[in-house]
Amino acid sequence: MPVIAVINRKGGSGKSTLATHLAAWLAHEGLSVLLGDIDRQQSTRAWLKRRDAHLPAIVPWAMDKGSILKKPSGITHVVLDTPGGLHGFELAKVIMSADAVLIPVCNSMFDRESAAACHAELMALPRVASGRCQVGVVGMRIDTRTHSAQTLQNWANGLHMNFLGVLRETQMYVRGLETGLTLFDLPHGSRDADVAQWEPVLRWLRPIARLEPVVATAPAAELVVNQAPAPRKDRNPPAPFGGRPLSAQEPLLHADPMAAFEHGPVPPLPMRH
Repeated sequence: MPVIAVINRKGGSGKSTLATHLAAWLAHEGLSVLLGDIDRQQSTRAWLKRRDAHLPAIVPWAMDKGSILKKPSGITHVVLDTPGGLHGFELAKVIMSADAVLIPVCNSMFDRESAAACHAELMALPRVASGRCQVGVVGMRIDTRTHSAQTLQNWANGLHMNFLGVLRETQMYVRGLETGLTLFDLPHGSRDADVAQWEPVLRWLRPIARLEPVVATAPAAELVVNQAPAPRKDRNPPAPFGGRPLSAQEPLLHADPMAAFEHGPVPPLPMRH
């Protein structure tokens, strides 16, 4: 079950806008999506209450006594909206279950500094450092009449961040949060230019969300074997890799994504003999 977390320590960075749009995008792909809100303010749940029942369904994340999660059956994808100030053990607990993290950042000195500190802490976590959880950065509320987009791009490049693109400042996002809508719910026309800005983000997410196959690169050892001269007739070595190239690497399987929140750290899986 792919889990996408939207994380930034600073409030007002656009986390809820990003999370609601990602959930709606996945729902329009015909997937069963759970939109979780770890923030006690539960702003995304308030947004879901305004969402028209005729739109592709998004399941809210139910909380009991402020901490216990009840995951409905049949969910295939999870999007998590997280609170500001998330760090330390609470951040690590979220990353234990995440396959991707998106960091929204606005173009101000305070926003960039907060995002940089969050990114540095994320990159030090084992699941991120090993590549099992990937991290991307998205510029939010960008004034297209300025050089803000280029400023953010240069800043991200200087810190070796995976900068995916920018989303412009527009009232369509504001009105959408008030009505339970996203750009993906609107008819074609005036929304098209803004939806196009999402494409680099969605292109990055599709393999992670298992909407596209992950293309695996053949190991160097296989290339050497496949390029070796044919064996002599008096030798009968086994065919390398069953006489066929390696298939695409299957997605990493791990424990229930909600288990980290319900029962603490997930124990390691037993080794097979």
